Amino acid sequence: MTIDLWMLELSALWCVSIPMISVAGLMRLPGGQAWGLGNRDTPFAVPAWIERTRRAHNNMVENLAPFAVLILVAHVTGKANATTALGAQIFFAARIAHTAVYVAGVPVVRTLVFFVATAGELMILAQLL
Repeated sequence: MTIDLWMLELSALWCVSIPMISVAGLMRLPGGQAWGLGNRDTPFAVPAWIERTRRAHNNMVENLAPFAVLILVAHVTGKANATTALGAQIFFAARIAHTAVYVAGVPVVRTLVFFVATAGELMILAQLL
């Protein structure tokens, strides 16, 4: 399996792992476990970092699909190379950093890291064009 495909697989695993961060925080709150295991009919006040974790996950979901398309097209067309591998590695590392700074609440760095991940995708796109 190519580095590109490994990065896609790891990115997907990271995406499904992000909610565990907020679940761990929620389960530690008084009443959080009962709310989480219940029907969630009523709102439950959570710390800001838990909401940021949820937004970080949504952002990863939104960005995983275009990344997957780029990786799969590069693979199928035989255009996967060292540049696409590097772009995929940059995307993956930047997405982990994005989650960390988003959860920590670091606004400017969050945006910069987002654009680093986008640069990784653009590296892959450039090989396809």
